[in-house]
Amino acid sequence: MDISVDRLAAPLQVVLLHDARFGHPHPREPHRHDYHELIWTRRGEGEHLIDGERHPVRPGTLLLIGRGQVHVFERARGLDGAVVRFSEELIDGGWLLGARDARTVAVPPSAVGALEAVIAALAAEAERPADGRTAPLEHHLLSTLLLWIERYYDAERIERPDADTQLYRRFAAVLERDFARHHDAPHYADALAVPAAQLSRALAAVTGRTTKQLVTDRVMLEAARLLRFTDLGVGEIAFRVGFDDPLYFSRAFKRRRGEAPLAYRRASAPPP
Repeated sequence: MDISVDRLAAPLQVVLLHDARFGHPHPREPHRHDYHELIWTRRGEGEHLIDGERHPVRPGTLLLIGRGQVHVFERARGLDGAVVRFSEELIDGGWLLGARDARTVAVPPSAVGALEAVIAALAAEAERPADGRTAPLEHHLLSTLLLWIERYYDAERIERPDADTQLYRRFAAVLERDFARHHDAPHYADALAVPAAQLSRALAAVTGRTTKQLVTDRVMLEAARLLRFTDLGVGEIAFRVGFDDPLYFSRAFKRRRGEAPLAYRRASAPPP
């Protein structure tokens, strides 16, 4: 039997947890995420299974589960907190979500109030009928949340990040700046002043993906975002993400997303 895939009906979903219980006596089968997920645990105990590895539920932490990972609550009880699920089109990356391993990040006690206020704002936005301000607001609130998490992560580390992680973080910044103009892996190695093979090995160690794959992922993410949230034509979108030939772009998009650009736009449209 294949692993089931969880998909979101909307780009954002927030579930607030109050004394929640998962797993025993009826545990769910592990499932692959077609979205990113943040699990905020204020209190509670239990265990996650993520890509076959056990991770304890830790109060006062945020667990980051990236798109494509296989996750299930093996068991949990007394959970207070929240689960924030969101499609990758809503965010501008964030190096922690691109890392191959799930990350558990401790939240400073002084930051809990602000963190929960942003999560509550996201929950309220997800509940209201969508309008022209919905996507920008969700993007803004999620970006704030992810930047805070990176700050928490950096603050709790006494030692410096390993060399591969440092290089990945530098690459992520250059990629965000240059992805629409440069689709070739050697450009990023040159910009970072490292051999191309070294860069690809480091990125694969941290993310499980090569330089070229990560560049393609970012280009197609931007294309998906423009298809989902704008009414631009396919030719204009192709040009904006660095393709001279709209037909070649459409074929590349279908290889990456499994459907042609206009089919993806129709499937992503909110219900009437």
